[in-house]
Amino acid sequence: MKGASQGEGLGNKFLTHVREVDAMVQVVRCFEDPDVHHVSVTIDPVRDIEVINTELMLADLESVKKRREKVGKEVKRGDKAAAAEDLVLAKIEATLDAGKPVLSADLSPEERETARSFFLLSDKPTIFACNVAESDMATADTNPHVMKVRDYVSTHLACEAVVISAQIESDLVDLSPEEAAEFLEHLGVTESGMGALIRSTYHLLGLQTYFTAGEKEVRAWTIHTGDTAPQAAGVIHSDFERGFIKAETVSYDDLVQCGSVAAARDKGLYRMEGKEYVVADGDVLLFKFNV
Repeated sequence: MKGASQGEGLGNKFLTHVREVDAMVQVVRCFEDPDVHHVSVTIDPVRDIEVINTELMLADLESVKKRREKVGKEVKRGDKAAAAEDLVLAKIEATLDAGKPVLSADLSPEERETARSFFLLSDKPTIFACNVAESDMATADTNPHVMKVRDYVSTHLACEAVVISAQIESDLVDLSPEEAAEFLEHLGVTESGMGALIRSTYHLLGLQTYFTAGEKEVRAWTIHTGDTAPQAAGVIHSDFERGFIKAETVSYDDLVQCGSVAAARDKGLYRMEGKEYVVADGDVLLFKFNV
Protein backbone atom coordinates (compact mmCIF):
# COMPACT_ATOMS: atom_id res chain seq x y z
CA MET A 1 0.00 0.00 0.00
CA LYS A 2 1.29 3.43 -0.95
CA GLY A 3 2.60 5.39 2.03
CA ALA A 4 3.10 2.30 4.19
CA SER A 5 6.73 3.18 4.89
CA GLN A 6 5.51 6.45 6.42
CA GLY A 7 2.93 4.66 8.57
CA GLU A 8 -0.05 5.75 6.49
CA GLY A 9 -3.25 3.74 6.74
CA LEU A 10 -2.40 0.30 8.08
CA GLY A 11 1.22 0.85 7.05
CA ASN A 12 3.01 -0.02 10.28
CA LYS A 13 0.82 -3.07 10.89
CA PHE A 14 1.24 -4.16 7.28
CA LEU A 15 5.03 -3.89 7.38
CA THR A 16 5.22 -5.68 10.73
CA HIS A 17 3.32 -8.63 9.29
CA VAL A 18 5.61 -8.75 6.25
CA ARG A 19 8.71 -8.71 8.46
CA GLU A 20 7.54 -11.87 10.24
CA VAL A 21 7.00 -14.07 7.17
CA ASP A 22 9.48 -16.42 5.48
CA ALA A 23 8.33 -15.53 1.96
CA MET A 24 5.79 -13.38 0.17
CA VAL A 25 3.18 -13.93 -2.51
CA GLN A 26 2.22 -10.68 -4.17
CA VAL A 27 -1.17 -11.03 -5.89
CA VAL A 28 -1.24 -8.69 -8.87
CA ARG A 29 -4.39 -7.69 -10.72
CA CYS A 30 -4.18 -8.75 -14.37
CA PHE A 31 -7.79 -8.39 -15.50
CA GLU A 32 -10.05 -5.62 -16.78
CA ASP A 33 -13.45 -5.18 -15.16
CA PRO A 34 -15.23 -1.81 -14.85
CA ASP A 35 -17.31 -3.20 -11.97
CA VAL A 36 -14.23 -3.92 -9.84
CA HIS A 37 -12.67 -0.65 -8.69
CA HIS A 38 -8.90 -0.17 -8.70
CA VAL A 39 -7.42 2.40 -6.32
CA SER A 40 -5.32 3.80 -9.18
CA VAL A 41 -8.24 3.67 -11.64
CA THR A 42 -6.25 2.09 -14.48
CA ILE A 43 -4.89 -1.48 -14.67
CA ASP A 44 -1.09 -1.60 -14.67
CA PRO A 45 0.35 -4.59 -12.76
CA VAL A 46 3.98 -3.47 -13.05
CA ARG A 47 3.08 -0.10 -11.55
CA ASP A 48 1.31 -1.89 -8.69
CA ILE A 49 4.38 -4.08 -8.08
CA GLU A 50 6.63 -1.04 -8.02
CA VAL A 51 4.37 0.77 -5.55
CA ILE A 52 4.56 -2.11 -3.07
CA ASN A 53 8.27 -2.73 -3.57
CA THR A 54 9.07 0.97 -3.20
CA GLU A 55 7.38 1.01 0.20
CA LEU A 56 9.30 -2.10 1.27
CA MET A 57 12.60 -0.64 0.10
CA LEU A 58 12.00 2.75 1.76
CA ALA A 59 11.30 1.00 5.05
CA ASP A 60 14.44 -1.12 4.59
CA LEU A 61 16.57 1.92 3.82
CA GLU A 62 15.52 3.56 7.07
CA SER A 63 16.25 0.35 9.00
CA VAL A 64 19.69 -0.04 7.39
CA LYS A 65 20.70 3.55 8.10
CA LYS A 66 19.70 3.24 11.75
CA ARG A 67 21.60 -0.02 12.09
CA ARG A 68 24.71 1.46 10.45
CA GLU A 69 24.64 4.33 12.94
CA LYS A 70 24.54 1.85 15.80
CA VAL A 71 27.18 -0.47 14.32
CA GLY A 72 29.40 2.48 13.43
CA LYS A 73 30.15 3.10 17.10
CA GLU A 74 31.50 -0.44 17.45
CA VAL A 75 33.50 -0.09 14.22
CA LYS A 76 35.26 2.98 15.61
CA ARG A 77 36.25 0.91 18.64
CA GLY A 78 37.94 -1.60 16.33
CA ASP A 79 35.33 -4.36 16.55
CA LYS A 80 36.04 -6.68 13.59
CA ALA A 81 32.61 -8.35 13.69
CA ALA A 82 30.96 -4.94 13.56
CA ALA A 83 33.19 -3.94 10.64
CA ALA A 84 32.17 -7.05 8.71
CA GLU A 85 28.50 -6.34 9.43
CA ASP A 86 28.86 -2.72 8.34
CA LEU A 87 30.40 -3.87 5.05
CA VAL A 88 27.28 -5.94 4.33
CA LEU A 89 25.05 -3.06 5.37
CA ALA A 90 26.94 -0.72 3.03
CA LYS A 91 26.35 -3.06 0.09
CA ILE A 92 22.68 -3.32 0.97
CA GLU A 93 22.33 0.44 1.31
CA ALA A 94 23.93 0.96 -2.11
CA THR A 95 21.49 -1.56 -3.61
CA LEU A 96 18.50 0.20 -2.05
CA ASP A 97 19.79 3.62 -3.13
CA ALA A 98 19.86 2.26 -6.69
CA GLY A 99 16.16 1.43 -6.39
CA LYS A 100 16.68 -2.32 -6.17
CA PRO A 101 15.39 -4.73 -3.50
CA VAL A 102 17.80 -6.33 -1.04
CA LEU A 103 17.01 -9.70 -2.61
CA SER A 104 18.92 -8.60 -5.73
CA ALA A 105 22.01 -7.39 -3.85
CA ASP A 106 25.34 -8.90 -4.95
CA LEU A 107 26.24 -10.70 -1.75
CA SER A 108 28.37 -13.75 -1.05
CA PRO A 109 26.70 -16.74 0.70
CA GLU A 110 28.23 -15.61 4.01
CA GLU A 111 27.08 -12.03 3.48
CA ARG A 112 23.62 -13.25 2.51
CA GLU A 113 23.43 -15.16 5.80
CA THR A 114 24.36 -12.00 7.68
CA ALA A 115 21.73 -10.05 5.76
CA ARG A 116 19.02 -12.50 6.83
CA SER A 117 19.61 -11.53 10.45
CA PHE A 118 18.49 -7.98 9.60
CA PHE A 119 14.96 -9.21 8.69
CA LEU A 120 14.67 -6.73 5.84
CA LEU A 121 11.38 -6.55 3.98
CA SER A 122 12.68 -6.54 0.41
CA ASP A 123 14.95 -9.49 1.18
CA LYS A 124 11.99 -11.89 1.41
CA PRO A 125 11.79 -14.56 -1.32
CA THR A 126 8.80 -13.58 -3.44
CA ILE A 127 6.39 -15.09 -5.94
CA PHE A 128 4.05 -12.96 -8.01
CA ALA A 129 0.57 -14.35 -8.57
CA CYS A 130 -1.08 -12.90 -11.67
CA ASN A 131 -4.79 -12.81 -10.91
CA VAL A 132 -6.74 -13.15 -14.16
CA ALA A 133 -10.42 -13.26 -14.98
CA GLU A 134 -12.20 -16.61 -15.04
CA SER A 135 -12.64 -16.41 -18.81
CA ASP A 136 -8.94 -15.60 -19.34
CA MET A 137 -7.44 -18.55 -17.49
CA ALA A 138 -7.16 -20.81 -20.54
CA THR A 139 -5.33 -18.11 -22.55
CA ALA A 140 -3.36 -16.59 -19.68
CA ASP A 141 0.00 -17.12 -21.39
CA THR A 142 -0.99 -14.59 -24.05
CA ASN A 143 -2.60 -12.14 -21.63
CA PRO A 144 -0.65 -8.86 -22.11
CA HIS A 145 -0.78 -8.05 -18.39
CA VAL A 146 0.59 -11.49 -17.46
CA MET A 147 3.31 -11.25 -20.11
CA LYS A 148 4.29 -7.83 -18.76
CA VAL A 149 4.52 -9.11 -15.18
CA ARG A 150 6.55 -12.19 -16.14
CA ASP A 151 9.04 -10.13 -18.11
CA TYR A 152 9.39 -7.51 -15.37
CA VAL A 153 9.83 -9.84 -12.38
CA SER A 154 12.29 -12.09 -14.21
CA THR A 155 14.51 -9.25 -15.45
CA HIS A 156 14.23 -6.80 -12.53
CA LEU A 157 13.60 -8.98 -9.49
CA ALA A 158 14.83 -12.48 -10.46
CA CYS A 159 11.50 -13.86 -9.25
CA GLU A 160 8.86 -16.22 -10.59
CA ALA A 161 5.31 -15.39 -11.67
CA VAL A 162 2.41 -17.85 -11.72
CA VAL A 163 -1.17 -17.43 -12.92
CA ILE A 164 -4.22 -17.85 -10.70
CA SER A 165 -7.88 -16.87 -10.89
CA ALA A 166 -9.43 -15.77 -7.61
CA GLN A 167 -12.86 -15.93 -9.25
CA ILE A 168 -12.38 -19.57 -10.19
CA GLU A 169 -11.19 -20.37 -6.66
CA SER A 170 -14.33 -18.74 -5.31
CA ASP A 171 -16.50 -20.77 -7.69
CA LEU A 172 -14.79 -24.03 -6.71
CA VAL A 173 -15.38 -23.69 -2.96
CA ASP A 174 -18.82 -25.29 -2.92
CA LEU A 175 -18.22 -27.87 -5.66
CA SER A 176 -17.46 -31.55 -5.21
CA PRO A 177 -14.19 -32.87 -6.73
CA GLU A 178 -16.15 -34.30 -9.67
CA GLU A 179 -18.05 -31.05 -10.24
CA ALA A 180 -14.84 -29.04 -9.90
CA ALA A 181 -13.09 -31.16 -12.54
CA GLU A 182 -16.05 -30.75 -14.91
CA PHE A 183 -16.13 -27.00 -14.30
CA LEU A 184 -12.40 -26.61 -15.02
CA GLU A 185 -12.72 -28.74 -18.16
CA HIS A 186 -15.51 -26.42 -19.33
CA LEU A 187 -13.11 -23.48 -18.87
CA GLY A 188 -10.41 -25.30 -20.85
CA VAL A 189 -7.95 -25.67 -17.97
CA THR A 190 -6.78 -28.52 -15.76
CA GLU A 191 -6.40 -26.46 -12.59
CA SER A 192 -7.30 -23.01 -11.26
CA GLY A 193 -3.66 -22.09 -10.74
CA MET A 194 -3.61 -22.71 -6.99
CA GLY A 195 -1.76 -25.98 -7.49
CA ALA A 196 0.97 -24.23 -9.47
CA LEU A 197 1.19 -21.53 -6.80
CA ILE A 198 1.57 -24.10 -4.03
CA ARG A 199 4.29 -25.97 -5.95
CA SER A 200 6.16 -22.74 -6.61
CA THR A 201 5.89 -21.75 -2.95
CA TYR A 202 7.28 -25.11 -1.84
CA HIS A 203 10.20 -24.69 -4.23
CA LEU A 204 10.79 -21.14 -3.03
CA LEU A 205 10.95 -22.23 0.61
CA GLY A 206 13.00 -25.36 -0.08
CA LEU A 207 10.23 -27.72 0.99
CA GLN A 208 9.05 -31.08 -0.26
CA THR A 209 6.53 -33.77 0.62
CA TYR A 210 6.72 -37.42 1.61
CA PHE A 211 3.88 -39.82 2.43
CA THR A 212 2.98 -42.43 5.00
CA ALA A 213 0.31 -44.95 4.09
CA GLY A 214 -1.58 -47.39 6.26
CA GLU A 215 -4.90 -49.21 6.27
CA LYS A 216 -6.71 -46.31 7.96
CA GLU A 217 -5.20 -43.28 6.24
CA VAL A 218 -2.63 -41.82 3.87
CA ARG A 219 -0.91 -38.66 5.04
CA ALA A 220 1.44 -36.14 3.47
CA TRP A 221 4.25 -34.65 5.56
CA THR A 222 6.23 -31.50 4.79
CA ILE A 223 10.01 -31.50 5.23
CA HIS A 224 12.95 -29.45 4.00
CA THR A 225 14.76 -30.52 0.86
CA GLY A 226 17.87 -32.43 1.92
CA ASP A 227 16.39 -33.84 5.13
CA THR A 228 17.52 -37.35 6.03
CA ALA A 229 15.17 -40.21 6.90
CA PRO A 230 15.53 -39.70 10.70
CA GLN A 231 14.78 -35.99 10.30
CA ALA A 232 11.73 -36.82 8.21
CA ALA A 233 10.60 -39.28 10.88
CA GLY A 234 10.98 -36.57 13.50
CA VAL A 235 8.29 -34.51 11.78
CA ILE A 236 5.79 -37.18 12.83
CA HIS A 237 7.13 -37.58 16.38
CA SER A 238 10.45 -36.89 18.09
CA ASP A 239 10.53 -40.53 19.29
CA PHE A 240 10.63 -41.68 15.67
CA GLU A 241 13.79 -39.69 15.07
CA ARG A 242 15.47 -40.56 18.36
CA GLY A 243 14.87 -44.30 18.01
CA PHE A 244 15.20 -44.50 14.21
CA ILE A 245 16.37 -47.89 12.90
CA LYS A 246 15.50 -47.88 9.21
CA ALA A 247 12.97 -46.71 6.65
CA GLU A 248 11.16 -48.83 4.13
CA THR A 249 10.58 -46.71 1.05
CA VAL A 250 9.21 -46.66 -2.48
CA SER A 251 8.60 -43.67 -4.73
CA TYR A 252 5.01 -42.53 -5.24
CA ASP A 253 5.21 -43.00 -9.02
CA ASP A 254 6.59 -46.54 -8.68
CA LEU A 255 3.93 -47.48 -6.13
CA VAL A 256 1.11 -46.19 -8.33
CA GLN A 257 2.53 -47.94 -11.38
CA CYS A 258 2.95 -51.24 -9.54
CA GLY A 259 -0.39 -51.01 -7.79
CA SER A 260 0.76 -52.35 -4.41
CA VAL A 261 3.70 -52.56 -2.05
CA ALA A 262 3.98 -56.30 -2.72
CA ALA A 263 4.28 -55.74 -6.46
CA ALA A 264 6.84 -52.96 -5.94
CA ARG A 265 8.83 -55.27 -3.66
CA ASP A 266 8.80 -58.04 -6.29
CA LYS A 267 10.24 -55.61 -8.83
CA GLY A 268 12.96 -54.48 -6.46
CA LEU A 269 11.51 -50.99 -6.12
CA TYR A 270 10.72 -51.26 -2.41
CA ARG A 271 13.91 -50.58 -0.48
CA MET A 272 15.38 -50.46 3.02
CA GLU A 273 17.22 -47.22 3.79
CA GLY A 274 19.34 -46.20 6.78
CA LYS A 275 20.10 -43.06 8.73
CA GLU A 276 22.05 -41.39 5.92
CA TYR A 277 19.27 -41.68 3.36
CA VAL A 278 18.15 -38.29 1.96
CA VAL A 279 14.41 -38.38 1.43
CA ALA A 280 13.23 -37.67 -2.11
CA ASP A 281 10.14 -35.68 -2.98
CA GLY A 282 7.17 -38.06 -3.19
CA ASP A 283 8.73 -40.93 -1.24
CA VAL A 284 6.29 -43.26 0.53
CA LEU A 285 7.91 -44.25 3.83
CA LEU A 286 7.39 -46.72 6.66
CA PHE A 287 9.63 -46.06 9.65
CA LYS A 288 11.04 -48.68 11.99
CA PHE A 289 12.15 -47.33 15.36
CA ASN A 290 12.84 -48.38 18.93
CA VAL A 291 12.72 -46.20 22.06
